[in-house]
Amino acid sequence: MKKALTAALLGMTLSLASPFCLAEAAPTPGIVVAHYAKLVHAGYADTVSSAQAMKQAIDAFLRAPSSGALAAARKAWLAAREVYGQTEAFRFYGGPIDDENGPEARLNAWPMDEAYVDSVEGDPRAGLVNNRKQPITKKALAALNERDGEENIATGWHAIEFMLWGQDLSESGPGDRSYKDFIDGGAPNADRRRQYLKVTTELLLDDLQALVRAWAPGQASNYRARFEKGGKESLRKIFVGLGSLSRGELAGERLEVALASQDQEDEHSCFSDNTHRDAVTNAKGIENVWLGEYKRPGGEVLAGPGLRALVAASDAGLADRTTRRIRASVEAAEAIQAPFDREIAGARDAPGRQRVQRTIDSLVAQSRDLVEAANAVGITRLTLVQP
Repeated sequence: MKKALTAALLGMTLSLASPFCLAEAAPTPGIVVAHYAKLVHAGYADTVSSAQAMKQAIDAFLRAPSSGALAAARKAWLAAREVYGQTEAFRFYGGPIDDENGPEARLNAWPMDEAYVDSVEGDPRAGLVNNRKQPITKKALAALNERDGEENIATGWHAIEFMLWGQDLSESGPGDRSYKDFIDGGAPNADRRRQYLKVTTELLLDDLQALVRAWAPGQASNYRARFEKGGKESLRKIFVGLGSLSRGELAGERLEVALASQDQEDEHSCFSDNTHRDAVTNAKGIENVWLGEYKRPGGEVLAGPGLRALVAASDAGLADRTTRRIRASVEAAEAIQAPFDREIAGARDAPGRQRVQRTIDSLVAQSRDLVEAANAVGITRLTLVQP
């Protein structure tokens, strides 16, 4: 009977309306860890699918640059970010994405010195694109990423973003790079600009596909196989990931720093003005893991025993409070308006700054709730990433 119940919990796909009956089943840490691994694999697989769609749109643009094709490539980038942003909850514990050999710095490093890659206002010859002696290959760009400085970003989502939008020189909207930058005769080194966008997109897909393999089910020796055998240590890692994203990364690096500096260069997706959605998807990723739910791009919902169900078996009141706090953080992030660089401007009591501050405050509070929730299930050794 126990084995049957375990199998049912692991394989069950429920509607959003009724996932929390699982809390009554008092799942074991092993069951929660196994369902988490399922969510991680689905999140990365969906990110690969959305990135492949982005690549198709970029390839179409590079074959025949036009304003319409560029708009389609930008739209595909934004759609892929909606999926990837939720996977940020799977970081910060030395897993496949951010161990010493992980691709995280190649995927999502920021802020970016645009002049490291391409021409910028006032310096038309800047960047790797305009240095015709510099090979543009996956190996070369991977080696150049963050060379001689953390802002020397050569690869990943934000390098692609910069190539598609260009510098954001507008107070009311995103960057407005011309498609003519990619047409021979329209701008210097257009051939290298096309090559750069092509190669960075391919490298991004390679790194994402490696993460899917690391978390693929049914493998004897990949990271998921070891993680599912990790018991309470794997459970600790899940809490570390959520708490670190809540406090150190999202509340701290991505919101507090920009709010304090009021500098557009400190916002996460500054070229596309997509920073407000980055905050929402990151917060939603935390909620996904806490609840044990993930809504896939096609509408399918994966639902099973998450941290909430485990904590509720020990302290139902704490589980409910943490659930409400996490939901409040998502809603606070959703209230942040675009463009983000206008939200962080002005005096302390400016409406935009207050919206960002409310999100920070909620995320900080939820990180404390997550630490308490971990303690409730016997995990007392948490080392969270701090801002």
